[in-house]
Amino acid sequence: MDAIEDIKNMKNMTFDEIEVGASATFSRTLSLLDIELAALVSGDVDPFHIEQAGSADSRADSNTIDGAAAAVLISIAIGTKLPGPGMHIRSQDLSFQGKISTGDTLEATVVVAKKIEENSEVILDCRCVNQDGLKLVTGNVTVTAPRHSITYSNVVPPEITLRRSDEFVKLLKACEKFPPVPCAVAYPCDHDSLLGPIEAAERGIIQLVLVGPEDRIREVALAGGIDISPYRIVSVPSSHEAAEKAVEMARNGEVDALMKGSLHTDELMGAIVKSDTGLRTAQRISHVFVMDVPAYPRPILITDAAINIFPKLEDKAGIVQNAVDLAYALGIERRPKVAILCAVETINPKMPSTLDAAALCKMADRGQITGAILDGPLAFDNAISLAAAQRKGISSPVAGQADILLVPDMEAGNMLAKQLSYLAGAEGAGIVLGARVPVVLTSRADSVRSRLASIAVMAMVAAASARQKAK
Repeated sequence: MDAIEDIKNMKNMTFDEIEVGASATFSRTLSLLDIELAALVSGDVDPFHIEQAGSADSRADSNTIDGAAAAVLISIAIGTKLPGPGMHIRSQDLSFQGKISTGDTLEATVVVAKKIEENSEVILDCRCVNQDGLKLVTGNVTVTAPRHSITYSNVVPPEITLRRSDEFVKLLKACEKFPPVPCAVAYPCDHDSLLGPIEAAERGIIQLVLVGPEDRIREVALAGGIDISPYRIVSVPSSHEAAEKAVEMARNGEVDALMKGSLHTDELMGAIVKSDTGLRTAQRISHVFVMDVPAYPRPILITDAAINIFPKLEDKAGIVQNAVDLAYALGIERRPKVAILCAVETINPKMPSTLDAAALCKMADRGQITGAILDGPLAFDNAISLAAAQRKGISSPVAGQADILLVPDMEAGNMLAKQLSYLAGAEGAGIVLGARVPVVLTSRADSVRSRLASIAVMAMVAAASARQKAK
């Protein structure tokens, strides 16, 4: 059984079961993420120390990172094996020595040295060594052992991504200076679709109206321990009617924004785009993902990944303009840079998306798209990596510095956004633009944090719209 399986399936040892001399081990081969986490735990975030520890060819010159990494393994052995779940650490006396680097395999061992019946205390002799037997940590830890058996099966370890800059926190902070936006949430009938807007309302970002079957909404709130007493509920029996009612409220000026709850996207968008009772304007309706990608130095906007399936040239012009306007609403202080994504960097008559890219750039030159710097066709690597562009000899004011990625169609955009989320640890906030009011459009799989960030984006769009109307 490997280390991850040891964590997923845990059974403790009670005080009565523990015998003097009993032992447990836990081993792990260190990755760069492990080194960076150890740096955060220790407080030693000196870039030189982290870089040195992260190199397989050198040894970290910092006992704080070394000790933190080794001590964490000891804590895992104690917390998951001996005594395991239900224990409490009372005191520790550990000495640190030795160096670590990525690729090292560390093994932590804890041995029962003494039992104290009075307080159910156990004293553990502890050590952690590397693959060469070099001692990194030695000493003892005193714990209170559990008196009752505890077993955990199929525990899902948390997914951890280190972020150099949390753009979503900045969005939420920026919203504090704006008045709350009246917002109707259509069919908030599961835990996350209800909790996200509730948290936004508690932060003063929105004035919340819940639209859907009242009994169902109250049932979800009760099951989740969510207080909905401060908020207005407009009761309608079905998800379809919730969409229609929310759109009607926006059309009549009762609310200034909409948010998708747990209904299907087609239901809400179908009500929005109706020619007679919907929320269409002269603008193209489009969707934008505001992505916080850990490896990218600033937020990046991806459009359109949810509304326009195979947009034509004219549609793409409107999609770009919506994204550019959003960039300004989010506080960008210079002309945003738009990369028009294709599979290649050259114009190829057999690839219509490359022709569209060339035409869009010329439209920007002639003032048909305003406020941004456009370039394309650009492949994804050239759009986000200056080094990749330079290696290919591409000279561009956008390459490697893109703020906005225009994808050729919805399939490409949807796959790109989800790849960034699930493979690169990115978080996305989704919003629909071009209607009479901004629409928060989230996935049913989105976390409460993503829903909250999407609401923050909506609030900034609403504030920008209000400023424009006041001019």
